[in-house]
Amino acid sequence: QVQLVESGGGLVQPGGSLRLSCAASGFTFSNYWMYWVRQAPGKGLEWVSTISPGGGTTRYADSVKGRFTISRDNAKNTLYLQMDSLQSADTAVYYCARDGAGNTRGQGTQVTVSS
Repeated sequence: QVQLVESGGGLVQPGGSLRLSCAASGFTFSNYWMYWVRQAPGKGLEWVSTISPGGGTTRYADSVKGRFTISRDNAKNTLYLQMDSLQSADTAVYYCARDGAGNTRGQGTQVTVSS
């Protein structure tokens, strides 16, 4: 069955960086567009970023454009999200997902941005 396992979250000060990883299994990872979505406390799921199967096309929400970078390693079945210049508004549980609505997603990893 489809498994998506995120890691790399934690507590970071404003302006800091984190790199999230997502290990995928149970499907042919290299055939799928992949997504990062997040859920801030008390809010719904928010799309963050998307990457094409080959990695050549990426898209970002306006709120993270220029600060976050999505990438993938199809040989390792792994999705990444490099997050720089983190802000308190980025505090959320981050999920990797196989669809933009987040219906097929992992268990999430907590990112907390606080001084």
